[in-house]
This record gives sequence, structure tokens and C-alpha cells, in this order.
Amino acid sequence: MSERLQALRNLPGFFRLIWECSPTLTALNAALRVVRALLPLGMLYLGKLIIDEVVFLTAAEDPDFHRVGVLVLIELALAASTDLVGRGVAVADSLLGDLVSHDISLRLMDHSTRLDIGHFEDSEFYDKLERARRQASNRILLMSQSLNQVQDLLTVVTLSLALIAFNPWLLLLLGVALIPAFLGETHFTGQSYSLMYGWTEERRELDYLRYAGASDETAKEVKIFGLAEFLKQRYRNLAWDYYRANRSLTLRRAAWGGGLSLLGSIGYYTAYAVIIYQTVQGHLSLGDLTFLSGSFLRMRTMMESVLNRFSSIAESALYLQDLFDFFNLEPEIVSKPNPIAFPKPVREGFVFENVSFHYPNREDWVLREVSFQLGPREKLALVGENGAGKTTLVKLLTRLYDPSEGRILLDGKDLRDYDLSQLRHAVGVIFQDFVRYHLNASENIAVGRIEALDDHQRIVEAARRSLAERVIERLPDGYQQRIGRWFRQGTNLSGGEWQKIALARAYMRDAELLILDEPTAALDARAEHQIFSRFVELTQGKCAVLISHRFSTVRMADRILVLHEGSLLEDGSHDELLKKGGHYAELFSLQASGYR
Repeated sequence: MSERLQALRNLPGFFRLIWECSPTLTALNAALRVVRALLPLGMLYLGKLIIDEVVFLTAAEDPDFHRVGVLVLIELALAASTDLVGRGVAVADSLLGDLVSHDISLRLMDHSTRLDIGHFEDSEFYDKLERARRQASNRILLMSQSLNQVQDLLTVVTLSLALIAFNPWLLLLLGVALIPAFLGETHFTGQSYSLMYGWTEERRELDYLRYAGASDETAKEVKIFGLAEFLKQRYRNLAWDYYRANRSLTLRRAAWGGGLSLLGSIGYYTAYAVIIYQTVQGHLSLGDLTFLSGSFLRMRTMMESVLNRFSSIAESALYLQDLFDFFNLEPEIVSKPNPIAFPKPVREGFVFENVSFHYPNREDWVLREVSFQLGPREKLALVGENGAGKTTLVKLLTRLYDPSEGRILLDGKDLRDYDLSQLRHAVGVIFQDFVRYHLNASENIAVGRIEALDDHQRIVEAARRSLAERVIERLPDGYQQRIGRWFRQGTNLSGGEWQKIALARAYMRDAELLILDEPTAALDARAEHQIFSRFVELTQGKCAVLISHRFSTVRMADRILVLHEGSLLEDGSHDELLKKGGHYAELFSLQASGYR
């Protein structure tokens, strides 16, 4: 209970968010709800006056219907106003709800881009992100519930004052009857939240299994390897476990809720009997009877709604905490105050000084005491088995991570002293697992320098450099052709064609440091040779880092670093390393033997 009460502290922040989305709509919504909250009391009181007037007219010798006619017209106006105000509230809720949902989604996207890459490699972070994503759509309901709660509470207060004026014991009786049902509902709301929170990772796995079982990226292997039954059975088992846990909670909640709700009904009809008795005794008029019974019925319905909605709001506020917890995550890799501007051009190059690194929450070292220099116009190749630390080294060079030990210098100054955005802006990198955006060809290339999205000439030139130009020329709509099968009129590309598109992004950067991390794995040997021959030409006067398992490509570099189990094993040109007869020469011989 205390946890849910504390969760209500999230609501002021949520309402600030709503206000920031649209102050005008929020103020209009609030004003309409105040009017709507006062209308029930006015309708009930007018009903009392009309009935009392009718009773008076039935006993009058010369009845005058003017007064009752005016009262009926006023009640008609209030009824019409109730409908109009209700529709206005619905419109305001719908428009404001859309704005809030869109705003939360945009904030999620914006905040995600600010977080460290390390966050995205942590399973606990993904649980938080998953819960936060769900809040983006679910908080529309919370907004409506919260505003309805304020509106109904205002109505309850006005009706309570009316009941107190006639008989304060009626209000006390109503409260005693409803409190047990409220406490029961609150208890099960907490258990429901605990179930949802505890099953976050399992629900993510269910989403993943749905994706793996029916997706364009997995369809070929699912068919060839016959994985359909395996994935379905795994999904079935996990879904059934969740169903059983939820079924138990749902049945207990329904049983207790029904019993406790019965108390509310007993309380209502007890009060109703008291009102009838007082009317028969002459203490109340027929109009009073109608007013009090109507007020009490409306009070009971609204109090049940308020109390039950309180539990729902408290539950949603608990989930809202997940959203705010996500927004409270802060990146650790940021620019220092008054950072140094990135040098253009790079004059001395990069220096790794005894750099060691292990990923957060892991103790095994990925890199250990690595030291080397990358000159300002040097082409450097990284070679080693999978897991040797090549890609991790690139992540350190681009400040996706900072070294656990040691430091990286750029032109003699620590890389952490430079402006982070300028550093990222000056680096062009294409990873092996590049993203296949379901956008048109022009946009797919422009993501390499998105501010140049409208610079068609630059996009065409980048495509020419990466050999993607010929791929795009064959597309039905050329650069405006949507790539991928997720949307209508989209066309798919082969792996090699996608890689040429991704390489074009690197050339869009016009970067001081260009990094290619296994970007040509899906290309044939001839295409790869053409691309890297051009790569060497186009990076004259700039730093470049190349990771590749093909030694015919690696030998184009000025120097080659050989990494093994996180350590720098050898450093030299292709010919120098072959003469040493070490690890590089062994790997080269193994690969060459495959072509003999």
C-alpha cells in the first residue's frame, strides 16, 4: 500500500509533461471537466424542485404550470449542456492523448540517443527500456483516468455537501460500506504490478520468439532448419507459464472483489431504507426522497469508480515510475566542461597508451595493455581471430566506450578532453552489423551525414565511391526507391548490395578518421578488391582503420596490427610480418592454403 501511495508522487511530473505538450488544450480540458463535475448536482436538485412542484400542483385548485415549465426548460438546458460538455471533454482527451503519446515517444527516442552504448548491451537496461516503451502508449489511459478522477472527486464533494445537509450519517454509512472493497482492490493491484514487473524479461522473450518465428530476416533459416515447431513450442511453454500465473491472480481478484462489492450494495440499500422511512414519517418531501436517493446512488457509483480508479491510477503510477527511471538514466561518456575542439586536420594522430578494457559488469579483459600509434595520414589494418578485441578497439577509438585503464591521445591530448559531438562528427565508421534502414536509397546513404539529406549531388558521389551507384541505377525508382520489404513497393537487396549502400554512408561523412569494420564480408573477392583499392585512394591525407579477414585486402594498409586474445601481438607491414614468421604469417599461410 505504501509503495502505491509513494508512486502517486509521479503524477505531478506527469501532469507537467501533459501541460508542456499543450497548455491550451490542458486548460480547456480542465475547465470543461469542472463544469461537467458540477452538472450532476444541478440536475438532481432541479429534479427535486420539479417533483415538489408537481406534488404542489396536484393539490392546488387552480394550478399554474409556469414555474414547473421554467424548471423543465432549465433541466433541458442542463441535459443538453451535459452532452455538449461531455463531447468536448472526449475531443480534448483524444487530441491531448495523441500529443502526450507522441511526446513521450519522442522523448524516449531522444533520451535513448544520449545514453551510452554500454546501456544497450545490458539486459537490465532492456527491461527498463521495454517497460518505458509500453508507457508511451499506455499513459493516454492514465491521463484520462487521472482527469476523470479529479472530475468525479469534485462531483462527490458537491454531492457529499448535499447529503450532509440532510443527514450526515448517510455519508458515513456509504464510506464504511465501500472501504473494504477499496482495500481489496488495492491489494490485488499491487500483486498485478509485481507479476508484470517480475515477468518483464519473459515478456521480452515472448516478443522475440514472435519476431524470430515470423520475420523476413529469419524466414530462410526457420524453413531450412525446420525451426518452426521448436520456436512455437518454446513460445507455447513460456506463454502458458505466464497464463497460469496471471489466471491464479485474476480468479482470486474476482472472488474477493465480488464478496467485498456485496458489502457496498448492502450499505446502499440500508441508506435507501432510511431515506424511505424518513419520507413516510413526513421528515422529507417526495422531492427530497428523489434528490437523496438519486444523490446517494450517484455517490455510491462514483465512490466505487473513484476508489477502483484510484487503484488503477496507483498501478499506472507504479509503471510511470519505470518511465521516469528510464529518463533519469544518465550517460557516463560525455564532453567535459569547456571541451577542446576536434583538430582539423589531425596533425599528430592517435596514440594508445597501455589501454586495457573490460565491459561493464564483467571481469574478463577484452583488451590488455595495448599500445600503438596511428599517424595522421596512415592506413592501419587490424587482424586477429574473432574475439581478439578488434571491434572493441574501434569502439574505444570512437569513444563509444572509455578505456578501463590507460588512455588514448589525439594530437597529444586525451581523447576525453575533446568535444564528444565534434569527435563523432569527424569519424566515419561502418560496422559489420550495419543497420538496414527501410528507407529509400537516397535516405539510406544520407544517414551517414543526415544534415546533407537534401544534397543529392553529395549522395550520388558517395554512391559512386562505394560502387553502390550501379545497384541504385537498377532500382525501379532509382534513389527514391524504398529498400526493404516492410512497406509497400519496397524492394530487397542482396547482402553485397546492402554493404555497398552502407559503405556509401562512410563516404558521406567526409571524415578525418574513416573506419571500416568487416564491411565487405558479403562481397565477392573482385568487388572487395575494387572497393578497398578505391578506399586507399579516397583516404589520402586522412587516418583510416580497416578490419578484414581477407589478407589480400589487409596488405593494402601501411601497417598491420595483429591482436590475439586482447593483446597486441605483432605490428608491421605485410612484408615485415611475413618475414617474422609469427602469428600473422601463420594466419596468412592458413588462408592461402585454401586457395591452392
